Amino acid sequence: MAEYDYTQHLLEVARLMELAARTAPKSRGQDFIEIKVLSRGEVQNLAQKILEFGQKTGKHDFDRDSGNVQNSPVVVLMGLKNATTLNLNCGACGFASCDDLMKAPKSDGHFAGPLCAFRHLDFGIALGSAVKTAQMMNVDNRIMYRVGVAARDAGIVDWDFVMGIPLSATGKNIYFDREKK
Repeated sequence: MAEYDYTQHLLEVARLMELAARTAPKSRGQDFIEIKVLSRGEVQNLAQKILEFGQKTGKHDFDRDSGNVQNSPVVVLMGLKNATTLNLNCGACGFASCDDLMKAPKSDGHFAGPLCAFRHLDFGIALGSAVKTAQMMNVDNRIMYRVGVAARDAGIVDWDFVMGIPLSATGKNIYFDREKK
């Protein structure tokens, strides 16, 4: 049986995922979500960057996730950029006040935190809406932390917090039952 290229279909689903994430409810209706869809050569470049990041840092499973991305025709990157607080002074972020959070220096870790806990909640809801949409279209997907870390490190995106969602359409979901190395 000849292999069919599902890339165009996956790009259509990625656009629907963007729509679902964009219209997901957000605190005070303020939207700090960023979305970028990668395909073909951009995906292969990202897969290489994931592998290189794992090698450079000695962190585990970046090679495994790089392989998953390499076998994915489309990847959706989602993140937060320049998110402000709600001025609730709730302390969920770990700071006594929203002013303290906003004045805190950005971390130099994998992501640029700290961020308002409510913005993380908004992001989680948007991610869930996006992957639910992919699942409704019977598209295999998985939210991957390592994809976001490498995309940010490589300068593919300059967002503060990033996750990657590779998409695939094969007879078996390639993102589960993966070998741990």
